[in-house]
Amino acid sequence: MYLSCLHVNTGHDPDRERPARKWLGNVYRVHQRLSMAFPSGESKVADPYFLHPYSPNNFTQSIDGNNNLTRTKERGFLFRVDPLSNGRAMILVQSAIKPDWDYAFQSLNHPDKTETSFLAAQPQVKPFDPQFEPDAQLRFRLLANPTMKVEAALKSERTDPNRTEPLTRKQLDGRRRAVPDDKLKAWLERHASSSGFRVHQIDSLVPGYVLASKGQDCPKGAGARFRSALYNGVLSVKDPAAFRQTIIQGIGPAKAFGFGLLSVAPVAPSPEP
Repeated sequence: MYLSCLHVNTGHDPDRERPARKWLGNVYRVHQRLSMAFPSGESKVADPYFLHPYSPNNFTQSIDGNNNLTRTKERGFLFRVDPLSNGRAMILVQSAIKPDWDYAFQSLNHPDKTETSFLAAQPQVKPFDPQFEPDAQLRFRLLANPTMKVEAALKSERTDPNRTEPLTRKQLDGRRRAVPDDKLKAWLERHASSSGFRVHQIDSLVPGYVLASKGQDCPKGAGARFRSALYNGVLSVKDPAAFRQTIIQGIGPAKAFGFGLLSVAPVAPSPEP
């Protein structure tokens, strides 16, 4: 596998329009562009300068919104958009095969016009083959789409002693329901128990929503609305093999929209007194 770090050129002035800033506002378009880093050999020969219209069939790792396709060491990628200071942003991509970022962004990056280039720096790419020891403690970050199936939501609501009103038809519309704020911690702990790790502590938990649209623009209030929760904390590895599979496959639904990538790093040792 491979890890890539992409620094996006959002500019320094929030009042000045930047194409990359608008692009980041629609995670469907972000996924689509990232998938272009995995062209088939035939596509690169037939279209070396990437001038033809986008077609997911030309890109070997494109899932194109299919959240049910399982990520493996040979197939698919996960990504997460991380906001940085001063309004900047970084995209972390974990992919089964080595990406070709030059091909994906060649029509958007202009070496002589850095103001309008999508990327602020050359992408960083490195091989990634994580191995874990039992009981190892790791810092983690996860942007998840915490939802539950309607059947599970019904069962939860019926056993909630604080609920006084029945669920409405609108609340039951669709296959899944967003997990409420007070159950976000339990949602992660439940996934952890079947994913080879235990949540040791949560340092921050930021709930929210993410918009995505297949249209050219994604104005506020339009497109699909995905429940989001950004977790930062410390976990402990209980089953190294199962945890490695969790790293490869991600956690939760909506992975094609920037959710599910579990990033881990060693816990820094405490300074000596």
